[in-house]
Amino acid sequence: MPLISKLTVRLKRHPKRVVFPEGSDPRILQAARQFASNKLGVPILVGERAKIKENAEKLDISLDRIRVIEPRHSEEWANFVKRFHGLRRFKNLKEKEIEQYLEDTNYFATMMLATSQADAIVSGATSSASSALRPLLQIVPRLPDVNTVSSLNIFDLEDPETGKDRELFLADCAVVPEPTSEQLCDIAVTTAALRFHLTNSKPYVALLSYSSKSVTSKNPTVSKMKAATELARKKALALGIPMEIDGELQVDAALDPITAKTKRIEGPVAGQANVLIFPNLHAANIASKLVDTLTRARNYGPILTGLTKPAAEISRGATASDIFGTAVMVASQSIDHKLLYPTDNQDDLNEDVTIL
Repeated sequence: MPLISKLTVRLKRHPKRVVFPEGSDPRILQAARQFASNKLGVPILVGERAKIKENAEKLDISLDRIRVIEPRHSEEWANFVKRFHGLRRFKNLKEKEIEQYLEDTNYFATMMLATSQADAIVSGATSSASSALRPLLQIVPRLPDVNTVSSLNIFDLEDPETGKDRELFLADCAVVPEPTSEQLCDIAVTTAALRFHLTNSKPYVALLSYSSKSVTSKNPTVSKMKAATELARKKALALGIPMEIDGELQVDAALDPITAKTKRIEGPVAGQANVLIFPNLHAANIASKLVDTLTRARNYGPILTGLTKPAAEISRGATASDIFGTAVMVASQSIDHKLLYPTDNQDDLNEDVTIL
């Protein structure tokens, strides 16, 4: 059973509120309608009310069980202005300047997330990555023991050899251009932790390079991946997070057991990796888009890690189906792991789920 189907079933038991700052976008409207129709919680569309209603009517989409909020006319406007002024970064702003920020739907939606009026956020459908990320980085605190906010993409696909469902988590595909070994450590551990939370299965983390276990290479990138591997192992152990970590590994040795054996790469991660950590943003972004384009696998994200609240900053090329799936992922992220996976019994197969 694909991960998206499992999480959809379980989200029905613990429905959540997901806020969308670009509420009038047709893809957002379609994704929100599916989220509401599946009874997964309440989608919250932020934007100009008249435009949202107009576009919904054009698409013949009912807004039943979907909240529509226009920032200036929200009951929370005065409260948000006050709270915004209380943020250290913005304390010197005048009230008019604060209002200009909050008229930006990305900032208003982020305030909803930060004040627990929404459980998760999905932004970026029509805005640049920086416009979607900036409010989140400025307003939402980082997790304890995490210094780096990063991102991951989830590929929910079928293994061609066994026919079994397989999920790959790729990071960092959208945020940190040239991560240091310390940042890669954070990226590896937070990505693996989210994988465990969503799948309830042990993460096998490969820190990737163009070489595998090189003893002669003096390339700084190879050295960085080796150092990051050791740091990540220590951090995972200190935090008590169950995971296997290895690096540096070539991607074929990380994913394919036969290749790993041929190249004499040993260890629990060799050929079994389900979390791939790339040396920089170029490699990660290219790899994720290459997999997406060539396989057409279900692709969700980028989902942000390192923040205290679930958030996704999606690509402007995302489809309605991508957006719906990403909303399911971040909404499920806000469910306590013990509630998301109360037992090991896979009793979800008889549940009725509608997936586009």
